[in-house]
Amino acid sequence: MSGLFKSSIGRKIAMALSAFFLIIFLLIHLTVNITSLFSEEVFNQLSHFMGTNPLIQFGLQPVLIIGVVFHFVMGFVLEAKNKASRGVSYVKYNGAANASWMSRNMIYSGLVILAFLILHFVDFWLPEMNYKYVEGLPENPTRYFEELQHKFMSPIRVGAYVVAFVLLALHLLHGFQSAFQTVGCNNKYTKCVKSLGKWYSIIIPLGFIIIALYHHFSH
Repeated sequence: MSGLFKSSIGRKIAMALSAFFLIIFLLIHLTVNITSLFSEEVFNQLSHFMGTNPLIQFGLQPVLIIGVVFHFVMGFVLEAKNKASRGVSYVKYNGAANASWMSRNMIYSGLVILAFLILHFVDFWLPEMNYKYVEGLPENPTRYFEELQHKFMSPIRVGAYVVAFVLLALHLLHGFQSAFQTVGCNNKYTKCVKSLGKWYSIIIPLGFIIIALYHHFSH
């Protein structure tokens, strides 16, 4: 296994696999949160299930955290390796002629998204852990919708979310297709993957932006 991460191809495959995992997570996360636009009851039920199910809490949640950390660490490693491989010639490297703006700035959009994820953990995950395991408060299945609305009262926080999801869209526009290409899907399905990637990269971040704006202005 250690040999896998020592090779350039191995690191890229590992990066792609972690990207697939996070792509699926984003879709599930949006599916749950989008219900808050239509039904407070359904959102509370889904959130309560996600927040109390042992398999999700003690199985999938740690895997998710590890996956997020791994994806960003591997991204920084790949960026450092790429710069080192160019050596002295890096000064003469014309990025605009060889790659798109999104491809050349993945590391920067990734850093902003990482900062957003930290904010998201501070906003939602840490209070949840404090509620359940530190204060040990009795479980209230109807509290989730009210807590969500409360988080989006601040225009500064909502603005940060919007900026982060715009950058996530740009990040996904390159990363989605790149992940599939890394695992060998650059064949007759390339056109379909590109189209799917564009739709996903726009719809998923836009969905989260709509949720934040809706709850901000619906108070």
